Amino acid sequence: MKASKDIFKWSYYFALLPLVIGVCLWQSWAWWSWAKASPIPEESSDWAAEQAIQIQIPQGTASGQIGSDLETAGLLRSENAWRLWSYWMKLQEPKGSFKAGTYKLSPTQPLAEIAQKIWNGEVMQLSFTIPEGWSLQQMGTYFESLGYFSAQEFITAASQIPEDQYPWLPSDLPHLEGYLYPDTYKLSSDRVTPEQVIQRMLNRFEEVALPLYQEGEDKTKLDLDEWVTLASIVEKEAVIPSERPLIAGVFAGRLRREMKLETDPTVEYGLGIRQTADQPLTLAQVRTPSPYNTYLNPGLPPTPIASPGLESLKAALYPENTDYLYFVARYDGTHFFSKTLEAHEAATRAIREQREAQQGN
Repeated sequence: MKASKDIFKWSYYFALLPLVIGVCLWQSWAWWSWAKASPIPEESSDWAAEQAIQIQIPQGTASGQIGSDLETAGLLRSENAWRLWSYWMKLQEPKGSFKAGTYKLSPTQPLAEIAQKIWNGEVMQLSFTIPEGWSLQQMGTYFESLGYFSAQEFITAASQIPEDQYPWLPSDLPHLEGYLYPDTYKLSSDRVTPEQVIQRMLNRFEEVALPLYQEGEDKTKLDLDEWVTLASIVEKEAVIPSERPLIAGVFAGRLRREMKLETDPTVEYGLGIRQTADQPLTLAQVRTPSPYNTYLNPGLPPTPIASPGLESLKAALYPENTDYLYFVARYDGTHFFSKTLEAHEAATRAIREQREAQQGN
């Protein structure tokens, strides 16, 4: 009886033997395919960067479909190797999964590295830089040039004031001019919307600029919006960093004396133009009525005219105490400061004559 049981047992094992051998052969082939799918990069890193491929993985995409898409894109040599590696990762992290998003991958990357990036959700990062002194319109044009979204979409979004998220924002703002902090930012590429960009920039203002104002609020007569507005004018007028506090001091002195600010950048902003050294503002433009024309209207303009940087914000909060009430650009980035209108007009004539003489040579 025992002998017959042994015979049956061994017969059972022999029957399973082909299946076991088949599984082993499949695993060996799969591992060979995986190794084949993971070449060691021989090219330089610069070449690899140039060959990078951008691939989008939609939400809910199955693991097998991801492998098929990667193979179609030329990022894998074997979809079967992907399946084996996916199975192995699932064994290691049963609760983990591949993440949706946009990824920047290179055919020279090993399969394991590609899989790990998608498993960890290391989506492609986009970066953008907003220089100090840019207006909303300049930002919108810039984002459109990058292909993020249209300039009009950005302007429209910047006209929606998120007071519920940022209760510190002044009431009745027509737009967010001045409050989108100039800096370099990185974003996940699958979340690039005007609202996402604006939120990041407002967060940065809240982190950097708002604490500065709160620390010096008791030292200034300006409310938050007046402070940002004055800082934006300083940003547009100043070229040499060391002159910012003095320029802010001139404007602060004129405000105290209830004098018109008479600053060109506000006229440019109101008219939507930009003067140059060769094409300065005309008398007709300076006399054109606009809420932003500080040659015609007393006090500060109704809103900021650009996004001021940290140094201009500091200068507007702590302006230099000065008797100067006028300044004129020298065309080399510096300004000539005067205490009286007569001295200012004389300096303006001298600088203009010097400019004309240089152009004549």
